[in-house]
Amino acid sequence: MPDVVGDGLKVLFCGINPGLTTAATGHHFARPGNRFWPVLHLSGFTPRLMKPSEQGELPSYGLGITNVVARATARADELSAEEYREGGRLLSAKVERLRPGWLAVVGVTAYRAAFEDRKAAIGPQKRTIGDTRVWVLPNPSGLNAHWTAATMAEEFGQLRVAAAEG
Repeated sequence: MPDVVGDGLKVLFCGINPGLTTAATGHHFARPGNRFWPVLHLSGFTPRLMKPSEQGELPSYGLGITNVVARATARADELSAEEYREGGRLLSAKVERLRPGWLAVVGVTAYRAAFEDRKAAIGPQKRTIGDTRVWVLPNPSGLNAHWTAATMAEEFGQLRVAAAEG
């Protein structure tokens, strides 16, 4: 699954891994029911609701998308601890190369596994990768019933404000 990246990214969003729909379409967060695109708009990151097929427009807003683990699965719980750890190492190298203002990992469980930080919570982290700051966001998967689109948009919006402040 190719990353959506460009120069001077304000925020690089990082999914857990591609789902089967994403892998089949080549578009990030493509599964119907995934709330990433609506939440991105509700939080003010994009001026309109975008479709997964329009992901190529994100760098024009200073945004990008990558994943912790490249392997597509039906569910993230099919990934091994080693895949997460290796994904965290590869992600760190990618962030050091791209140097976005923020790395936003969507899913606290994935962040904990990839960076071996069992105490991490939603929100900004103490960890940095080079000069890049890290924020953990709720997972927008429709399987994450603990968060509504509105409450996710509030958290995404806090990151948007922080990213705009530099």
